Amino acid sequence: MSDLRETARAEVIPDRQFSFLGNARKEAERRGLFDIPIVDCDCHVYETTAMAEIAAYVQNPAVRRPFERYSQFMLAHAFLPGNLGDRMVAGRIKTDLDQVLPQGEFEGMHPIAAGLLNSMNQMAIDYSILFPTPMLTLGTHPQLEVEVELARAYNRWLVERVLPASPRIKTMAYLPLSDPDASVDFIEEFAGKPGVVGFMVTAVRYQPIHQNRFVKVFAALHERSLPVAFHSGPNWSDRPFEQLNRFLGVHALGFPFYAMIQLTNLVLNGIPERFPNMRLIFMEAGQAWVQLLIARLDNEYRQRSSEAPLLKRLPSEYIREMYFTTQPLEQFDDVEHTRAMFEEIKGESQLLYSSDYPHQDFDLPTQVYDLPFLSDDARRNILGGNALKLFGLPAPVRP
Repeated sequence: MSDLRETARAEVIPDRQFSFLGNARKEAERRGLFDIPIVDCDCHVYETTAMAEIAAYVQNPAVRRPFERYSQFMLAHAFLPGNLGDRMVAGRIKTDLDQVLPQGEFEGMHPIAAGLLNSMNQMAIDYSILFPTPMLTLGTHPQLEVEVELARAYNRWLVERVLPASPRIKTMAYLPLSDPDASVDFIEEFAGKPGVVGFMVTAVRYQPIHQNRFVKVFAALHERSLPVAFHSGPNWSDRPFEQLNRFLGVHALGFPFYAMIQLTNLVLNGIPERFPNMRLIFMEAGQAWVQLLIARLDNEYRQRSSEAPLLKRLPSEYIREMYFTTQPLEQFDDVEHTRAMFEEIKGESQLLYSSDYPHQDFDLPTQVYDLPFLSDDARRNILGGNALKLFGLPAPVRP
């Protein structure tokens, strides 16, 4: 098996028939990935392509009207918070949004579900947890009611229109944390709905989540033993990033930056200590930043523990009980350094495979499988076993 990982090569696909997944099934079959349970803990839908459907679920007519009447372009530039940056570098980096589906196989199915299932079948993925894309900036919207109304409509649309297509498609429902009361209502409405395995908070936001007004949200998650994910992203318009003149730097630093802010606030204010049944996940920020935060927070805490009186353990002990998704899977030139990074965050039990598909920097399951220092058990845990336990998913049944 080690020889296979060393000699595997991808074929060049002509641009005219470009597909991210042109070799995905073949590479998965070579590694036996169809025999391993795989859970993709972070894949995406471009929900603005279905905004006419979602708008029908918006209750407030003042919020609903623009989403009913305006084009996708207009909505993205005038009604949703902007997110500067050329992710495709003028076409040099490609994205995979237009799939050609096999005839008949997905007939009558919602097109978003059909496209997702088709890509899952090629990547050997058993379950996918679906998240929005443009809405990941909603936490910065100046109108509180827009985040609440659009999040509720998106959740209901997903639960009623997309998830019923297959038990393989799951989601973590969007929590509009800007409004704690609405967030509690969302937990009561969507917890236990078919396909909902937890809740998601956008990490790009400016509410100090340690404040007492948010305790009711954490308490509701704690009482139900629900996972909550903080999904990160970049924000070139934020003051620290205005100093950068290349999106490369914003993209590299933005994802871990917002994850570090939210995680630090949670830990130092004792949220994991007070609500141990609320399982925390940090998504799409990579892994390398976690070692930095462990070292910095432990060092500061040893000197200034009086400023974090609710903590009964070192910050690192709480952090190593949290979960982190793999995409983007960062690797050092020296594989031993990558191995040490995995060991530092207890990767075998705390890492969750994620693809980030169909975004331009997505990772196939082979990215995890091909790491030479992982044992077979570690591969199986990271690719799917950890997620099956965390979300209470049944083991997949294959023909």
